[in-house]
Amino acid sequence: MKMTKKVIVITGASSGIGEATAKLLASQGNQIVLGARRESKLQEIVKTITAAGGEATYASTDVSNLGSVKGLAQKALDTYGRIDVWMNNAGLMPQSEFSQGRVEDWDRMIDVNIRGVLYGINASLDTMRKQQSGQYINTSSIAAHVAGPGSGVYSATKAAVLSISESLRQEEAQAGSNIRVTVVSPGAIATELTDSITDEATKAGTKQFYDQFAIAPERIAETIAFAINAPADTALNEIIIRPAKQVM
Repeated sequence: MKMTKKVIVITGASSGIGEATAKLLASQGNQIVLGARRESKLQEIVKTITAAGGEATYASTDVSNLGSVKGLAQKALDTYGRIDVWMNNAGLMPQSEFSQGRVEDWDRMIDVNIRGVLYGINASLDTMRKQQSGQYINTSSIAAHVAGPGSGVYSATKAAVLSISESLRQEEAQAGSNIRVTVVSPGAIATELTDSITDEATKAGTKQFYDQFAIAPERIAETIAFAINAPADTALNEIIIRPAKQVM
């Protein structure tokens, strides 16, 4: 029987791209499982979705903790019985130049931006293989393609997402598991991402850039929905999406 609904798990779902994607996909009839650290925000989003006639649940989730991520996967299975899409969306961007030595920021980016993706895959891949179907949506960044002063570690973590995703794509294609892998690499998007920058000078410059160029997270949500709704025999492997006015 053809599936009319998909169970879609989204990390980093409490704001920005994650929130916009959750609301759009719920409006299309999918069952949404939201994960993030801010439980009150997740509760608000679930309330909004259900008030509009959609289906959603949540689990407070720290993507840098494997047990926490596995708990999110179990929430999806306990509530809806399957996992059709897993969106690894949680991310941090505390950019700074290497000379500042902000090692704690580097560690946080590695934990969330890389380990979070790996843990999401680990928590859900066995389920998708047993189903013989599924899809990963991994949020990378234009920074994975264009590095610059202050973006070294952030760009490296987002380039890692590309490498992880491509290897996963090839492995699942070889296995014939019908698991698709899509990477979305956004440019400047109006989200809370810049709030994670701890260096004030970098933060001010980045915010000014975003204020001038950033587009709404709903643009990314629409792109993700397009990738999910593509025929099952077709995978959009990477989508780079920038504001039309953004040069780099």
